[in-house]
Amino acid sequence: MSLKDILTGRRQVKGPAKDRLFAITTAYITLQTEHDTQSTGAAAIVFQALSSSEFESTVKEMEEVVKATGAESGTQVSTVDDAYGYRWMVLRNPQGSSSVEDLAVGINAVSSSIEAAGYGERLLCAVFSFRDSSGQPIYFIYNYKRGCWYPFVPKGHSRSSGSHSSTTGATASFSSSQDNQQLPVDAGERSTERELQLKAQLGSELPLEPELERWFPLWGIPI
Repeated sequence: MSLKDILTGRRQVKGPAKDRLFAITTAYITLQTEHDTQSTGAAAIVFQALSSSEFESTVKEMEEVVKATGAESGTQVSTVDDAYGYRWMVLRNPQGSSSVEDLAVGINAVSSSIEAAGYGERLLCAVFSFRDSSGQPIYFIYNYKRGCWYPFVPKGHSRSSGSHSSTTGATASFSSSQDNQQLPVDAGERSTERELQLKAQLGSELPLEPELERWFPLWGIPI
């Protein structure tokens, strides 16, 4: 099954993971209509890069097809490699035309392509970016190993969408049965109170991570 098949709908990806990922599209309706929270029009998928021609070919293929398909909606695709060996593939809607559904379709296409190529264990997470009425950044993170979402609210951050601060210092672990994969973070404060409020607001719409100690903070998110 090719990435193009997934994007054009000629072949559908089956299984609970897809349903869990796309739950963000319905949850966003509640965020937008009831809690005055808007999408920034950006999302990213994070995976461990592999130094092999086959893997790089897979990444290049999915990036090119997402670009070609996104041309209709104006969605842009870019990649960022960090100092820890992780690659962020970033999808952005055109300014003023944010669509969480389009972003979810693109993110699902990338993850499905990686899994179909046999590299599913290298997937870490997907990140969707939002802002509340005060301009506070809110991120919803989907942990592929757990099949669950959780909110992350960096305290006191007000930078605009698209900036990318450097990532140094500590790391946050995404546990799996095979290894202890890690994402880069730097020291910072998070609004646990706001995160728990989001849990209460969206707990019936999103498959949220039940173990709060697995709500790993991420800093230097490039969206």
